[in-house]
Amino acid sequence: MKLTFKPGNMIYPVPAALISCGDDAESYNVFTASWVGTICTNPPMCYVSIRPERHSYEIIKRTGEFVINLTSKSIAKATDWCGVKSGRDHDKFKEARLTPQKTAVINSVYIEESPLSIECKVREIVKLGSHDMFIADVVNVLADDKYIDNQTGRFQLDKADLIAYSHGEYYTLGEMIGTFGWSVRKKNKKQRTK
Repeated sequence: MKLTFKPGNMIYPVPAALISCGDDAESYNVFTASWVGTICTNPPMCYVSIRPERHSYEIIKRTGEFVINLTSKSIAKATDWCGVKSGRDHDKFKEARLTPQKTAVINSVYIEESPLSIECKVREIVKLGSHDMFIADVVNVLADDKYIDNQTGRFQLDKADLIAYSHGEYYTLGEMIGTFGWSVRKKNKKQRTK
């Protein structure tokens, strides 16, 4: 039996992403966001929803650029810390021991310790309520080469030890149970004879 709860955001797990922004060393900042995701494949687009009172809100609104940095177990503590401290009061890169690097396409900064960094240009800001949604074009992806398979060129996110956020708690991702389309894929003859 299911019980009725008050309406709320219960779509979990979600990414525990670090969003970096700023167009010079004085304005560089990083904050944790879970209201982030893909919204279109072609053209590649994504979003991040940010409270207007957040320090990075005005930086991203002014520059029109940001980076979504995926997070891993090795930077989980920094990920949480960047979500509870403000860039108004802290040099978050320095205090969280994260390394800022200049982006390749936009005029911003990404996090060296992140396995994957997605450079974004804001297309539109949608005012929603507690958060405003920054809808953005993906203009470049920076992938840590240690996760690239030398044989296939495939980026192996499964080896990156990514983390997710679920209702106030952080988790590493678990065991793979299938691949896209596995439920309808025909079995080969070897598999049928077993």
